[in-house]
Amino acid sequence: MSDEIRQVTAIYGDSSQRVVIAASDGRWVEETRPRVRLVVSAVAARDGNIQTGFHGPAALAGLETIDRHSPTETAEVAAKRAVTMLDAAPAPAGEMTAVLAPGMGGVLFHEAVGHPLEADIVEREASVYRGRVGETLASSILNGVDDATVPNAWGSFSFDDEGTPAERTVLFTGGVLEGLLSDRLRADLEDVPSSGNGRRQSYAHPPIPRMSNTYILDGTSSAQDLISSVEHGVYVTALAGGQTNPATGDFVFGCSEAWLIEGGELTRPVRGANLIGRAIEVMSNVDGIADDFDIWPGICGKDGQSVPVGSGSPSLRISRITIGGTGA
Repeated sequence: MSDEIRQVTAIYGDSSQRVVIAASDGRWVEETRPRVRLVVSAVAARDGNIQTGFHGPAALAGLETIDRHSPTETAEVAAKRAVTMLDAAPAPAGEMTAVLAPGMGGVLFHEAVGHPLEADIVEREASVYRGRVGETLASSILNGVDDATVPNAWGSFSFDDEGTPAERTVLFTGGVLEGLLSDRLRADLEDVPSSGNGRRQSYAHPPIPRMSNTYILDGTSSAQDLISSVEHGVYVTALAGGQTNPATGDFVFGCSEAWLIEGGELTRPVRGANLIGRAIEVMSNVDGIADDFDIWPGICGKDGQSVPVGSGSPSLRISRITIGGTGA
C-alpha cells in the first residue's frame, strides 16, 4: 500500500472451548464456543516520525470469519491508519464537540458505563450508578443493551459460566437506566433473577459479573449529517487505551486516529488527542446518533481474568466533551 510501511505483524488465532457446567441446583449445561480472530498491526515511518495502525476483526464462529474479513483487507485497514497518522498535527485542546465513528461510541460505553453497571462493583459501593435504576442518566435519544444472544458475535454465548441462559439485558431506554449486569451471587443478594452475565476465563477462575456484547443502538441520523453540523471539533475513528473510575464515572481515553472537523468537513488528521469527561455528563451530551452500527471486538480484563467482549455503536455526536491535546 505504501513504501512508508516499515513493519507488519499479523496474528491469526482460533480456539474451541468446551464448557460443562454441573451446578448444585441440578442444572447440567454443555456448550462448545469456537472463536476466530485476525489481528494486524502496521508500523509506518517518515523522517523519524513513527505511527502504528491496528485492526482486529473477530467472531464466535469458524474459518468462515476469514472469508468475511480477509487478511488483505485487515492489513489494508491497519496500514492506512498508520500512514494517515504520519500527516497528523497536534490535537487541539479544550471543550468542544466530538463525533465518534461506528464502534467507537461502544468502546466508550463499555469502559465508562458498562463496568460501573456490573453488579459486583455496585455491591462494593464503587459505582456512580448505585441505587439509580429508573433515573435519566443519559441522553433521551440513547438506548443501550448488553446482549449475549447476538449470533456469531465475539462476546456471545448460549449460557453464561453459571449455566444461566444468555440474555439481552436492556441497560438504557431513552436515557433512563433500566438495569444492571449480574451473576447468580449478586442476583440472589438482591432477590432478582440473574441477567446471565456470570462469566469466567476458565474453570480455574470464579465467575464474576462481566459484559458480553455491549451496544448503543442505532439512531435516525446519518453520519454525514452529524459531521456537517460541527463547526469545530474532532472526529474519532479509533480509540486506544484508557482509564475509568467507576465510583465517579471519570474517564480518560486516548485516540489512536482522529481528524479535525472545521466548518462541517474533515480537514486533517490529529495526534495526541484524549477524550476526558464523566460518564453521566458525557452520555447526557450525546445529541446525535446515526444508523451505521458497527462493532469493535476486544479482550476485557478484570480481577485478573480476560474474556472476549464486543463493543458496538453507530456514529454518535457528543455536543460537549473535553479534548486533551497540545495543539491550538
